[in-house]
Amino acid sequence: MKRLFGTDGMRGAAGSFPLDADTIWTTGHSLARQLAAQTGHTPRIIAGRDTRESGAWLEAALLAGARAAGALCESAGVITTPGVAFLTRTLPADAGVVISASHNPFQDNGVKIFAPSGRKLDDATERLIEADIHAARERRDTRADAPRQNAPLQSDERAANSHAAVLRARYLDYLAGEIGAGLRLDDLKLVMDCANGAAFELAPALCARLGARVVAVGVTPDGRNINRECGSLYVEQLREQVIAAGAHLGVAFDGDADRALFVDARGEIVDGDATLWIMAQQMSARDELKTNLVVATVMSNIGLELALKSRGIELRRTDVGDKYVLEELLRTGARLGGEQSGHIIFPRLSLAGDGLITTLCLLRALHETGRSLHELTAGFTRYPQVLVNVRVGEKRPFADVPEIAQAVRATEEQLGDRGRLLLRYSGTEPLARVMIEGQRQDEIERLAQALADTIRAALGAK
Repeated sequence: MKRLFGTDGMRGAAGSFPLDADTIWTTGHSLARQLAAQTGHTPRIIAGRDTRESGAWLEAALLAGARAAGALCESAGVITTPGVAFLTRTLPADAGVVISASHNPFQDNGVKIFAPSGRKLDDATERLIEADIHAARERRDTRADAPRQNAPLQSDERAANSHAAVLRARYLDYLAGEIGAGLRLDDLKLVMDCANGAAFELAPALCARLGARVVAVGVTPDGRNINRECGSLYVEQLREQVIAAGAHLGVAFDGDADRALFVDARGEIVDGDATLWIMAQQMSARDELKTNLVVATVMSNIGLELALKSRGIELRRTDVGDKYVLEELLRTGARLGGEQSGHIIFPRLSLAGDGLITTLCLLRALHETGRSLHELTAGFTRYPQVLVNVRVGEKRPFADVPEIAQAVRATEEQLGDRGRLLLRYSGTEPLARVMIEGQRQDEIERLAQALADTIRAALGAK
């Protein structure tokens, strides 16, 4: 059977399997049953969603299934993914469920499930839920109490809105009172692009409470404009807004605000790699880095690795996905990790990447050092990068193909310790991906094309 849960939950087109009302009802029902069996008590489940038009009926379907299995369920309404993770940990609840497709367009949606620790649900439980989904699909069950697509809110759901507001306020108080304790932003002007997503109220309210002058954009969600030409996928627009507003910096979130990208006053983009560099220096100066280790993925620029190395800090790489970054953080005891996309994890604060926490930590670095965002990125130089995709007819291990293995060795020898080759297959398409970083654009383009030609000749689709 096809696995439905990936590294970031279950995702698809809203209204189609597995994001149809019946399947989501089954997901909630199965989750509640698994939790009851594991804990021996009536499970408590907290849910939240982003601003997609499909979010309300998908959340209602999931909670209806969970209640049918005996769970106690609450909804925080529109709230960020890490906001649900926080509530799950602190209420406490036995599981937190987020209805969101992160940076995807509004037509998509997804289900992310958190354990009380703030970590994603374990693989074993996900597999049990998947088995129940496939079994129900084979029986072609139809649930009368699974809300239909675009179903109107019922009176009891309207009454629950006030409780949802209390839950969101609890999260906002935590961010301002604990993460932002002692931080004042009275001298800062910020542009905040909330992607018409889950942070559209929380993010501006948070920074305004700490004294910042906030120019808020991407804060008029209509159910369909989430991530549309705004947010972390369109940082170029934020650059223009920062310069036009004369702001000290800008921050852009994605649809569920688990990541954040920044723009300095000059309009230069500060991505996740640059953020890791800033935070690594700040934490090292405070003796908070401990293991002298930063965890990132294979996609992080070699410039980050070299910059950290110059400060005696090791960069440890994992496969792509915040799940793998977190696993390595917990395994090594490291205090800082993240992805180039702006998904940063401070495991002592939260096991879920949180764009609002990242923003507060970055702003604290500015506040404590008295330096601008541009000045804090000094010492990090992004190396040129080229990516070439090669369509293949088979996905044999590269090391098992002599001509490819030889070409890889030759490429790595030419790059030396001032460049990097990443060769991997796409997980969803018949493609080999050749990614090379180095000091000179013309050199890495030539090397990437030569290696791509070798792969094409050996494994190319006939």
